[in-house]
Amino acid sequence: MQAKAVRIQAHGGAEVIALETIDIAAPGPGEVLIRQTAIGLNFQDIYHRSGLYPLPMPAFLGTEAAGVVEQVGAGVSTLKVGDRVCYAGGAPGSCATYRVYPAARLVKTPDGISDELAAAVLLKGMTAEYLLNRCYAVKPGEPVLFHAAAGGVGLLAGQWGKHLGARMIGVAAGPAKVALALANGYAECIDRTSEDVVARVKALTGGAGVPVVYDSVGKSSFEQSLNALAPRGLFVSFGTTTGAPPPVEAGTLQKMGSLYFTRPTLVTYTAKPEELQASAKAVFDLILKGVLQVSINQRYALDDIAQAHRDLESGRTTGSTIITP
Repeated sequence: MQAKAVRIQAHGGAEVIALETIDIAAPGPGEVLIRQTAIGLNFQDIYHRSGLYPLPMPAFLGTEAAGVVEQVGAGVSTLKVGDRVCYAGGAPGSCATYRVYPAARLVKTPDGISDELAAAVLLKGMTAEYLLNRCYAVKPGEPVLFHAAAGGVGLLAGQWGKHLGARMIGVAAGPAKVALALANGYAECIDRTSEDVVARVKALTGGAGVPVVYDSVGKSSFEQSLNALAPRGLFVSFGTTTGAPPPVEAGTLQKMGSLYFTRPTLVTYTAKPEELQASAKAVFDLILKGVLQVSINQRYALDDIAQAHRDLESGRTTGSTIITP
């Protein structure tokens, strides 16, 4: 059968994106064919397209989607035709109308969760889950600094952190994004375009700093994150929207208060099937309980995927973005 899929022939800007018609093989052992109904857009897609995370060429794009099982390969016993499923991560290629995918890396979409919602939240939600629960387990009453608070992960982290009892302090760009963060769990939000981030953090914490900083911005926020930490604090660098942060010198961590630095990935924290299923379940459970509200603030047709990339990359989006196959 045939499908429409987004493919690039070389790394570069949004202009390298092409929507092509490709042949789809029948699912092999351990695989299923998915008719995709909603596709999530994430900054990881930008990294793949630009070459920050290099891919062998030509390459497909997209890391997250939801849909319906159309065919089942040999040996698959956990899924059947008609099951609603979603996934996040794995080999790029979610920006397509149909896709063959390993059954062991799929999550059944629960009743009460739409396909669009599943595609909008799974990758970002599992990222928030591992960051706040497992990379560093935030505690009630603790101040937590979270950069890009008005982004897809940031909005979920604000709500999740508040649910855990943490005092969430966000960093966002401009009054509109600050207001959005404050409406999504953050006790305070610092406008990085008009305020001194470190000075505000110190003022909010009585000069102590925070025990953990979650930073997906990278190069431009690196110094702020280091200087906002309390002694023995943890710097969690999980993204590079402004470019890679500089190398971390061991001596710097020593001199600034015996700090810790980590660069975690969702791939590592969901490597085992049981970790994947537990993380996804935690996300969907909090949505069904009303703890997490997902903001789908942009929708694009698959034909408009290049514009979606431009808007995400330039900071014109907030919350989650959905691509309709």
